[in-house]
Amino acid sequence: MGLKLAIVMALLMSALAGLFYWYYQDTQARIAVLRENNAKLEVAVDTAESSLALVQAEMVKVGELNNQLQKDLQKAEAYGDELRGKLSRMNLVQEALKDAEKLEGKMNGATAKLWRGFMDDSGNPAEYTLPEWLQQTGDGNESSDEAGKDTDSNSSETEASSIN
Repeated sequence: MGLKLAIVMALLMSALAGLFYWYYQDTQARIAVLRENNAKLEVAVDTAESSLALVQAEMVKVGELNNQLQKDLQKAEAYGDELRGKLSRMNLVQEALKDAEKLEGKMNGATAKLWRGFMDDSGNPAEYTLPEWLQQTGDGNESSDEAGKDTDSNSSETEASSIN
């Protein structure tokens, strides 16, 4: 009976040892998977944090650009109001009937000034030839500085005939 009990105990111990071996291997495999998942999560968190920092920096830049655009818009609206005021003080029909070529020169001079401003604002400050439709013709080759003193056209720096 002692031998049978020893054999049963040896079988029971072998079964328990096999069960513990299987449990140990399974646990080690789970730990390895969890470590891999943890590493992936750490990378994802780092990526998310760096993305968040980048978004915050971009939001600051967007805010600054938005403020600059708002200032530029206010300037443009003020300039538009100024132009509306000038046009309301001028009688273009009367000036056109009086001296059409002079008015054409003044208008072309003012348009040339605006054209140069557009080109400068768009990043092309180099000297360039104005389009043909903007060239002054006839006796209207005066700049708006000379012709616009009594009409307050405020385009004194423009002289389209000097740019060819």
